[in-house]
Amino acid sequence: MALYNRSSILNSMIVGRSIMRARLMIRRFWHGLTEYGSQGIVLFLIGLGFFLQGCGLVFDAVEMVHPLARDELSAICSRGQFRVGISVEPFRPFVFPAVFTDEGVRVTGLDVELIREVADALTTYCGGQKPIVPTLHLTRFRDLFIEMNEGHLDLFVSSIGGNVPGARPAGLWYSIPYFHNGGIGAMIQKPEVAESVRAPFQNQAGNSDTLAAIQAGLSGLTVAAQKGRTSHLYAEANLKNIRLLICDSLPAAVETKDPRIDVILSKHSILDYVTKHVWPDWHLLTRNDGTPLILTQEYFSIVTVEEHRRLQWFLNNLL
Repeated sequence: MALYNRSSILNSMIVGRSIMRARLMIRRFWHGLTEYGSQGIVLFLIGLGFFLQGCGLVFDAVEMVHPLARDELSAICSRGQFRVGISVEPFRPFVFPAVFTDEGVRVTGLDVELIREVADALTTYCGGQKPIVPTLHLTRFRDLFIEMNEGHLDLFVSSIGGNVPGARPAGLWYSIPYFHNGGIGAMIQKPEVAESVRAPFQNQAGNSDTLAAIQAGLSGLTVAAQKGRTSHLYAEANLKNIRLLICDSLPAAVETKDPRIDVILSKHSILDYVTKHVWPDWHLLTRNDGTPLILTQEYFSIVTVEEHRRLQWFLNNLL
């Protein structure tokens, strides 16, 4: 009996020392994990879960250290702001050139007004206790898609065409139209260029084939379009017999002197504005009856990522 008690006490001492050592090792290990931040702790707890399945403790611990991801609308409500990308290149009247003021960069235009409408609707959706503030990210147009895919934006607007083939990169979603009266148009400086473009339409006796007439009328001319915009996509797909000049922006195309540009392609609504208010020496290309020549119809959409279903429904319901 005494031998049993002695053995039991000895075992208890050994077990006690083992527990103390284990506790010390765990403390040191935990201290090392905290140096890697919450991600290291989460990975440790998840790994520990394989040995503690069914106890229900790991999930609670992970939730305390690193809350589970929420949907995008809840995240916007929690932040009190949503991140909006907008092109730094001006697309008047949708985006006017940025103005630097004492209060910061000021941007105006129809797309900016749309952003305000979205912000007001988000404020209401989030309970109205505090305003949801849009934070504008001004960047080059072609970089908007990169910023969105890398998770730096919640959405972006910049007179984005949603129905032109090739305009929708994989992984992005386009809303129902917020602007319907769009389309790709053209502007010219020389009257003789306009006459040569209109000539094929006059030769079509009753059977109007707009694409064939446009292809014939623009054949041999130097035509400019902005890189990555729908006018660029249209020209590459449909206008094979032109000298296509790709520019970084619409102002860059206007300012180009060598080579001499005969026709500039862009969105009709933008060309209609700039020929009246910005570059009066350029003129809209029209048909023989004076109506604008629209190369193809186009509508404008708000863009977000494919996975943001709640935000997509919110935007479509708003529009």
